[in-house]
Amino acid sequence: MKANQYNSNEVLIEALKEGDEKAYIYLVDTFHHNLCVYANSLLKNIYSAEDIVQSVFIKTWEQRASLKPEYSIKSFLYKLVYNEFIDGYRKKQTLFPLEKEYFKTLNTVVLEDDAESFQKILDIVNKEIQTLPPKCKEVFILSKKEGLTNLEIAEHLDVSIKTVEAQITKAFSILRNSLEEKIKNFLFLIFGRKKIRFH
Repeated sequence: MKANQYNSNEVLIEALKEGDEKAYIYLVDTFHHNLCVYANSLLKNIYSAEDIVQSVFIKTWEQRASLKPEYSIKSFLYKLVYNEFIDGYRKKQTLFPLEKEYFKTLNTVVLEDDAESFQKILDIVNKEIQTLPPKCKEVFILSKKEGLTNLEIAEHLDVSIKTVEAQITKAFSILRNSLEEKIKNFLFLIFGRKKIRFH
């Protein structure tokens, strides 16, 4: 079978399910670059992005028997990249409630063309973090970005643990109020009438 005959989604998936190595090579050649660009937009690290994409192709081959011809292989690949990114993020650090909120939301809407939208939402979140009151922002960033425990933050800033907890709680409250409508409105503009809910 010639490579251009794999252009059909159904034909490509059926060939993969049958263990056609040429179909697999076509899959990698067709999607590798764009998947790396997408992964890099999430990770901001091209080497890690390439590792994720390689892992995604390996998993696709290993799971080829479960592929469904009626579903887009392109969407499947981008979804796997996104899931690998989230899994890696969770392994590196414990997600804060606010992060769980928008990652859960993003997970309901992420599609193959959403890399730019994803980054814009992260930019919105980071911009709002920068508007927090100075002490509140300092504590929040030490906790969120530096991964310090409340005790470590308290010792570093020479304040009580209760003060640290209060500042983090305050940060969550401010960010939840300021972000909820902004992100919901942003997603509505992108995805039209699709309902986005914050639970």
